Amino acid sequence: MTGSRTIAVIVVAAGRGERATVSGDPNPKQYRLLAGKPVLSRTIEAFLAREDIAWLVPVIHAEQLDRYAALGLADPRLLGPVTGGANRQASVLAGLTALGPKRPDLVLIQDAARPLVSAEVIGGVIEALRTSDAALPVVPVTDTIKRSADGHTVLATEDRHTLFAAQTPQGFRFPQILSAHLRAGRMPREFTDDAAIAEWAGLTVALTPGSTRNIKITHPEDFARAERLVGGEKTMETRVGTGFDVHPFEAGSSVWLGGLEIAHSAKLKGHSDADVALHALTDAIYGALGEGDIGKHFPPSDPQWKGAASSIFLAHAVGLVAGRQGRIVNLDLTIVCEAPRIGPHVEAMKAVIGGICGISSRRIAIKATTSEQLGFTGRGEGIVAMASASIELPRED
Repeated sequence: MTGSRTIAVIVVAAGRGERATVSGDPNPKQYRLLAGKPVLSRTIEAFLAREDIAWLVPVIHAEQLDRYAALGLADPRLLGPVTGGANRQASVLAGLTALGPKRPDLVLIQDAARPLVSAEVIGGVIEALRTSDAALPVVPVTDTIKRSADGHTVLATEDRHTLFAAQTPQGFRFPQILSAHLRAGRMPREFTDDAAIAEWAGLTVALTPGSTRNIKITHPEDFARAERLVGGEKTMETRVGTGFDVHPFEAGSSVWLGGLEIAHSAKLKGHSDADVALHALTDAIYGALGEGDIGKHFPPSDPQWKGAASSIFLAHAVGLVAGRQGRIVNLDLTIVCEAPRIGPHVEAMKAVIGGICGISSRRIAIKATTSEQLGFTGRGEGIVAMASASIELPRED
């Protein structure tokens, strides 16, 4: 409660979070761990930490009821989850409808993917609603913004002093935004946020201070940034590691290489799937961390790793980086063999590795070469891979 005003919160968590999905982690982004706690739990708890919040309703995907229940959240102000709609606008309307019987005075609408929202940002939105129909936290745009009609040539340069990046929570007087949403739902136009609906409905939207910490987790690399913010900004240092691996051929019809199965006249021999490229990359990351090699973490004597996908090993190394609040800066991989041909598969390999590591494929280099028919690789008896990994970790003086 704030004075005589009752305040409700809607946390929109109905998306599938696919853009932030990391290979090896089946959870949508709102259920992934951020510094040991699920993103959605952090978002909800940021609001329930305030005494002036009367009710909070989460809006979730119909297929994620079990995941939500597994969070184990308990608070008398936390209402049962509501199933979202086909898009964000429909999901918010579902939340507003669920709050209808409570008849709150104010409602704050928050994206689940902004788990680092602060009490100051929330309080600023609530305070602005004393005099305005709606309130929107923003941060000034600092980059020069270009406008283009075709995506190829510049049409104009915008005045960045008049531009602001919108954040959540966005706050409203409940009856007004419910009415606006009901009317907007009958329009063919889809609105990208609730403030846009308020603007369309003729409501006055006040700007309040947002925060550069109030980031929205959209892509895999956003998790690394959020991890650093949760742990507090620390001095980062660069670490470099190298990896080397070799596997011989044996009878078979395909090889696993760089996370792809490639048709070939033989397969690589090994305890796991023998993906020599992923093994080298994994060891490079372990090396940068000072964490030994694959054999230390996944002993070949352990039968559970018989035939295992090497993506498991790489994902484990990536998890160790995240667990130490670090990030992978870039990966460099060289594959040496006479056959199969690597070039046609490089882009697909980069996409797979980038997905596992949570980085853009632009941060991954893959080169292929032969040994000019010299040595065991030149005789077509196996494949060699060499890799280096550059990572950033908080300094540990």
